[in-house]
Amino acid sequence: MIENFSLDKTYKYLLISLAFLLPLTVFGANVIIVFIVVLWLFSGNYRSKYTQIISSKLLLASLIFYGLHILGMLWTSDLSWGFKILHKMWYFLLLLPILFTITKKEYFSKCVTAFTFAILLTEIMSYLIWFELITPFKNATVQNPTPFMSHVSYNPILAFAIYLVMHQVFFNKDLSKVKFFWFSFFSITMSINMFITGGRAGQVMYFAMLSILIFQYFNFEKIKSFFAIIIIIPAIFFTAYQASPLFKERVDFAISDIVTYEKSTNTSVGKRLTFAINSWELIKENPLIGVGTGDFPSEYEKINTANQSGTPNASNPHNMYTLVLVQLGLIGLISMLSIFYYQIKLSFNSSNKFIRDAGTTLPLLFLVVMLSDSYLLGHFTTLMFVFFSAFLYKDREKTY
Repeated sequence: MIENFSLDKTYKYLLISLAFLLPLTVFGANVIIVFIVVLWLFSGNYRSKYTQIISSKLLLASLIFYGLHILGMLWTSDLSWGFKILHKMWYFLLLLPILFTITKKEYFSKCVTAFTFAILLTEIMSYLIWFELITPFKNATVQNPTPFMSHVSYNPILAFAIYLVMHQVFFNKDLSKVKFFWFSFFSITMSINMFITGGRAGQVMYFAMLSILIFQYFNFEKIKSFFAIIIIIPAIFFTAYQASPLFKERVDFAISDIVTYEKSTNTSVGKRLTFAINSWELIKENPLIGVGTGDFPSEYEKINTANQSGTPNASNPHNMYTLVLVQLGLIGLISMLSIFYYQIKLSFNSSNKFIRDAGTTLPLLFLVVMLSDSYLLGHFTTLMFVFFSAFLYKDREKTY
């Protein structure tokens, strides 16, 4: 009894620490992960752990998805790159099942608080850099103040953090007036921060998040939700466009890149379009099982050279769906989508509105943002996805 209590308490503090360090530091988060994994491996009770894992359709989907990557090594020529992909995605093989077996619902609110507090610190640093009150450090510049990670990862994580805070503002009737004020203020300052940083994918994710939140607020009444969306989303967009030079520049560049694509493919959007066109040729040649886990770079180089596109070769197509289709074909894509299917299905089994709403929102937002990059390969975004999945879908399978 005492040993179990001490172990649970240790897991609790490790999970809270991981939630706090998740958006701040790769090294710090990895240290906590190592502690969790080692403790889990040597803490015994393996039959219970195995039963929890094997009984969860979500975890089985995650393990199958990773297992297909292992299987894809059989028809991979570039084993070295294949092992890099396996290393990047090990969260789906080990960390998600481990976190799933140690999380408890009573830890979740504290973990959310720790995560949002870390985002608050990040936001403060971002504003201090933007106002030139401190010298930019690590990844940050005055024009693009994202100190602890690149804007590619920061803005999607910020979008989900804004959702967590806004949900409390709109739905938590137990908030005191003081907390309501600070949560509302925090929502506004984070939203502004979204548009003084340069992550366009995260900004699209932000608008998708607001749309989902509006539907949830109106209890999925289509007419009210639709009218609210067509008023609120354009208003925020045009306000940000007029007020933020960086956001205006990024939007203008995106439009220009699309319009002038045939004249200049070597732009941010132009490269992505070329990646998609070249990758589609690889998909058509290997539709069912793909080219293998490690062969995207080498196979893409052949197509890119043959097409003389004028763009650099790529190690991934900056689109998670395209990457999985090239690597593992239609079987791989179905396997990946099954993870999101079970997340959405399991979220409806919760009687807690916050868990139900957040459990639906997390996969929907990732389904959107993965159109723009391989967000299940990046450290920060993948860890956030896995960490919150371990809480949001725990003990939901019992009502199947």
